[in-house]
Amino acid sequence: MSKVDELIAALKKEEKKKTNILVWILAIVGAIAAIAGIAYAVYRFLTPDYLEDFEEDFDDDLEDCFEDEDKADDKHEEAKEAVEEAKEAEEAVEEAKEAMADAAEAVKDVASEKAEEIKANVAEAAAQAAEAVEKKAEEE
Repeated sequence: MSKVDELIAALKKEEKKKTNILVWILAIVGAIAAIAGIAYAVYRFLTPDYLEDFEEDFDDDLEDCFEDEDKADDKHEEAKEAVEEAKEAEEAVEEAKEAMADAAEAVKDVASEKAEEIKANVAEAAAQAAEAVEKKAEEE
């Protein structure tokens, strides 16, 4: 009986190790997702609204339009560039989100493969333990 107990204890240790690997993988994916979410939130919070600033400045400069045409044109160009940069940044964030989703899917696939391997190993070990018990019973 002690050999059966030893086999069962060995199986439990192996299962516990493989479960820990799955937990670590999920923890890493969660941490990456949290960091990406925080980075996106900080980006949204810190990105100024250039368009509102431009409209306010444009209204103020309207009275001096003829004297300050060059300044208004420069600000207009800067605002356009800022809007284009903001659009590019949003596209980069969307690409990062897609990459995170792809990475999460890949981790999920790896985790399910590992789970299938664990199931197969446990079934094989159980069969071996049953065979050992049957041999022991036949010997006695």
